[in-house]
Amino acid sequence: MAGGTKARRLPRAVRERQMLDAAVRCFARHGYQTTSMDEIAELAGVSKPLVYLYLNSKEELFTACIRREAGALLAAVAAGVEDRSLPPDERLWAGLLAFFTYAAEHPDAWVVLSRQARTQGEPFATEAARMRDEIADFTAGLIEEAVRDARGGDGITGRDVAALAQALVGSAESLASWANETPGVSAREAAATLMNFAWAGLGNLMKSERWSPRRGLPHSKVTG
Repeated sequence: MAGGTKARRLPRAVRERQMLDAAVRCFARHGYQTTSMDEIAELAGVSKPLVYLYLNSKEELFTACIRREAGALLAAVAAGVEDRSLPPDERLWAGLLAFFTYAAEHPDAWVVLSRQARTQGEPFATEAARMRDEIADFTAGLIEEAVRDARGGDGITGRDVAALAQALVGSAESLASWANETPGVSAREAAATLMNFAWAGLGNLMKSERWSPRRGLPHSKVTG
């Protein structure tokens, strides 16, 4: 370097972001077990000792990745549903669109959250479950608002709302993974597919129209 000047030191926050970005990419593409700290350090453009200095261990690095990406996803969904002047269906649509858009725009992060975090045991599975529960809480709140605004929704119980929220979140997770892996499927298309599927069914419930098996079909216990 000219004049013997030293390279400018980057702030710690910038270095950590570089490391986390590299780690998310490596974990998503190679898996937690296969990914090495050497690989992460090389991709981040730093030394392996610096990765350990900042983030202590591979386990803590992976946990930090999960927390960062989960926080970003939750923030996107929360921003989507924050306008309380909108009717419940529009808020749900905005939340779904934010969810699918985040997954589409951050495919490596989505793989870490939806697959890697859940298949590597603790403490990673707990971090992923916490994110899922928060999204389910958002969804349940929107369904409750829809029920309050509707006529004929008196038969929908709190357990119904919780179950519907879990079903919707589970469907969103599966559909987001499928959409990311299927060429030509946009986040908006995936969100619209789930919105049409979910809102039509919820509309029937709010009109007290529940499905039940016809005679001659194998009997299953259907509540309501």
